Amino acid sequence: MSESRAVSRSIRESVQPLTDAAGDYGPLLERIGDARFVLLGEATHGTREFYRARAAITRRLILEKGFTAVAVEADWPDAQRVNRWVRGTGKDRQPADALGDFQRFPAWMWRNTEVLAFVDWLRSHNAALPPEAPRVGFYGLDLYSLSASMRAVLAYLDRVDPDAAARARYRYSCFGHYGEDPQTYGYVASLSLTRSCEDEVVAQLLELRRLSGELAQRDGRLEEDAFFDAEQNARLAMSAEAYYRTMFEGGPSSWNLRDRHMAETLERLAEHDLALGRGGRIVVWAHNSHVGDARATGMAEIGEVSLGQIARERFGDDVVLVGFTTYAGTVTAAHRWDGPAERMRIRPALPESLEALLHETGAGNFMILPDTPADGVLGGILAERRLERAIGVVYRPETERISHYFDARPVEQFDVLLHFDETRAVEPLEPTAGWRAAEAKETFPTGL
Repeated sequence: MSESRAVSRSIRESVQPLTDAAGDYGPLLERIGDARFVLLGEATHGTREFYRARAAITRRLILEKGFTAVAVEADWPDAQRVNRWVRGTGKDRQPADALGDFQRFPAWMWRNTEVLAFVDWLRSHNAALPPEAPRVGFYGLDLYSLSASMRAVLAYLDRVDPDAAARARYRYSCFGHYGEDPQTYGYVASLSLTRSCEDEVVAQLLELRRLSGELAQRDGRLEEDAFFDAEQNARLAMSAEAYYRTMFEGGPSSWNLRDRHMAETLERLAEHDLALGRGGRIVVWAHNSHVGDARATGMAEIGEVSLGQIARERFGDDVVLVGFTTYAGTVTAAHRWDGPAERMRIRPALPESLEALLHETGAGNFMILPDTPADGVLGGILAERRLERAIGVVYRPETERISHYFDARPVEQFDVLLHFDETRAVEPLEPTAGWRAAEAKETFPTGL
């Protein structure tokens, strides 16, 4: 038997098949045990099977493990509209309406049919709970929403303290020349063509925190949640200002600022949930590049960190990192930043990649729980450094080796790995004519 066939056989004999059965993820829940943080990745931002699997795992974590929060790679204020809806406190009548604030590119990441079904289930789950039981929340971890977060801070202060709102409005007017275009602000500030607004956003956060004792306790838990939301938006404005100012510098600065912001948001959310008696157990949905431990990848060589790495450093065994891979299929992505969502064919994985190795097993869809420590047969195989594919919101097949692969040691990068051999593009809630045309072409003639 050749070495490659022996490796494939060793993997095939060690995996847990995924067959869409109710018990598929039982071994994963056993591996999770009492961990408080479960980070669920994705190798692309547009694969139906990844969203569907994360939803199935998350439902079980909520029902069987008492998880009380879902935190996703999305902007905080956009996710808050969903949070209000799933808790039954929002004004939206339908789940598609609750997802309505996800308008910034790439809207399909959260305005898709899989997320729609999940938040609909989450609302029904919360509505069926006893009145005293904690409701499961839905939150955003990301930091792109500079303008929306400043508006949220002002709206809160207008309601509770008009004088503080006037001071905040004056501070935030520093950004007035740039409107809804924080990238232009970041560009001119990075070149010192204008004075930065760093002092203003820091001062606003500090003032809000000074008012915390008075503002957070006026109306009990509801007001504590409202203050927490406002404080998070003020902190996000501070982080976003720094992010947009550093994104033109090159190097790892802006990436690291973003992942550290996500890690701090996760920690603050857990502390807030614990303080209100909600349990502080959170499941995260984000890309593999954020979920995986950067120390086990080529990211570390250029000085980048990741949410998964920081979470492990802070919480140790309370964290379980789950990676997702695919060999071939289709994906929803754009050819360029801010371009329309397209249904694109994924090229079969490169021969020297992790995905090709998993494909060669012939096992289809499966879950790997590597040996611990990595001196077991399977753990030893996955401890080797291999290429690993990462497709974000932009997919460029013509430059795939450079644009969409990096080196990684999977057994150190993740605690558990889920492989879906051939996958399909996630469906946007508002598919373009081009997306629909690609779907028709893909299914012809059986789709007629």
